[in-house]
Amino acid sequence: MQKRLLHPSRTVALLFLLLIVIGTLLLRLPLSQAEGQAAPWLTALFTAVSAVCVTGLVVVDTGTYWSPAGQFIVMLLFQLGGFGLMTAAALLGLMVNRSLRLRTRLLTQAETHTIGLGDVSSVARVVLVVTLVCEAAIALALTLRLHHGHGLPWGDAAWSGVFHAISAFNNAGFSLHADSLMRYATDAWVLVPVMLGIVIGGIGFPVLQDMRAKRLDPHRWSLHTKLTLAGSGVLLAGGALMLLLFEWSNMKTLGPMAIGDKLLSALFASVSARTAGFNSIDIGLLSHESWALHYLLMFIGGGSAGTAGGVKVATVVILLLLVVAEVRGRPDSEAFGRRVCESAQRQAITVLVLGSAMVVLGTLVILRVTELPTDKVIFEVISAFGTVGLSTGITAELPPVGQLMLVLLMYVGRVGTITLATSLALGERRMPYRFPEEHPIVG
Repeated sequence: MQKRLLHPSRTVALLFLLLIVIGTLLLRLPLSQAEGQAAPWLTALFTAVSAVCVTGLVVVDTGTYWSPAGQFIVMLLFQLGGFGLMTAAALLGLMVNRSLRLRTRLLTQAETHTIGLGDVSSVARVVLVVTLVCEAAIALALTLRLHHGHGLPWGDAAWSGVFHAISAFNNAGFSLHADSLMRYATDAWVLVPVMLGIVIGGIGFPVLQDMRAKRLDPHRWSLHTKLTLAGSGVLLAGGALMLLLFEWSNMKTLGPMAIGDKLLSALFASVSARTAGFNSIDIGLLSHESWALHYLLMFIGGGSAGTAGGVKVATVVILLLLVVAEVRGRPDSEAFGRRVCESAQRQAITVLVLGSAMVVLGTLVILRVTELPTDKVIFEVISAFGTVGLSTGITAELPPVGQLMLVLLMYVGRVGTITLATSLALGERRMPYRFPEEHPIVG
C-alpha cells in the first residue's frame, strides 16, 4: 500500500488535496470573510477547490463576500494550482541545491508531462520565466487601462489588474466583479491582454519550451507541439465563427453591439471557453446552439501540462487522426511526416472514455437531486470537469450534494487526467506472452 501511495502521480494528487485542505481552513478564518465571520464549511471548501483546480466556479461573489485577505488567499491558491506544486518545489530545489534529486524529478515529470528527466529543470525554468513575465505584463496593461480608461484609483486599479492577470494566465476565471468582465465587453484594451494570458498559459509549458528551444526552425518542433498549435488554432477560430453565427442577431448577447465589438466578444468567448472561465457576455442568455458549442470547447480544453483543463487538444487530435487512418484504410495514424505511436492512441482513448464517464456520472447525480433543466446541468458539469468556470447561473442554487459533485469533478478534472496519463505512461510494460488474436465485429 505504501509503495502505491509513493507513486509520483499519486503523490502529486495527494499534494493538490493537501493544498485544498489548507485553503479551506484559511478561507474559514473570520479575517477571510468580508463581514468578519467564519465562512460555512461548504462555501470555503467549494471556493478552495475551485481556486486550486483553477476552475472559477463560485457559490458566492468573490469581490464582495471575501475580504481583501480572503481575496489574496484565493489568488494565492489559483496561482499555486496553476503554476504547479511540484514545479514550484523543483524550482526551489534548483535555487537551493543547483540540482534535483531523482524523486523530485519524477514528481515534477509526473505533473508537467515532461518527456524525459533531463527536461525537468529546463521546463521548470520556462514555467517560472513565462509565468512571471506574462503576469507582470498583463497586470501592468490592465492597471494602466483601468486607471486611465475607467477612472479607478491607482490602488484599486493595481489590485484589480494583478488579480485578473494572475487569474487569466492560470486559466482560473476568478473575477472581482459579479458580472465577470461583462462591463468591459467592448474594451479591447482589457479583453486582449486577458486573452493573451489565457492562450499563453493554456497552450502548455512543454510547447512553450519546445518553441523556445527551436524557435528558428519550426520544422524541428515535436509532433506534440504541432498537433497542439494546429488544434488550438482551429478551435479558437472555429469557435469564434460559430458563436458569431449563433449569436449575431441575439439581442440579449451580441445583437446590439457594433460589428467590431461583436468580433471581439465572439473571439473572447471562444478563447475563454477553453477553460479560462471569464465571460464578457451573459452565458445564461446564450442560445442553445451556443451552449452546445461550449460543451465541446470546454470538454476539449487547452494544451497538456499547462494551466488549462479538459481532456486536452492533443488527445482529441490524436483520436481524429486515428479515425482518419481507419476510414482511409491505413495501418498508421500520421501527421506532419510522423507516425503517432500506439501507446499514445490507447492513452487518448482511455482519457476520453473516462472523461466522458465522469461527465455522465456528474450529470446523472445532479439531475437526481435537482429539477433544473438538463442542458444547464450538462453545462455546469462539463464546466467543472474541464476546470472552466463558466456558468449559466445555477451553481449557487445547487443543493449540497450537487455542489459536492462539482467539487469532485473539479478535482478529478485538475489532477485525475494527469494521474491517469502518467500512470499509463510509467506503468507501461512488455508482457512475456500474447494471447491469440481475434477480430470482434465493430459497428
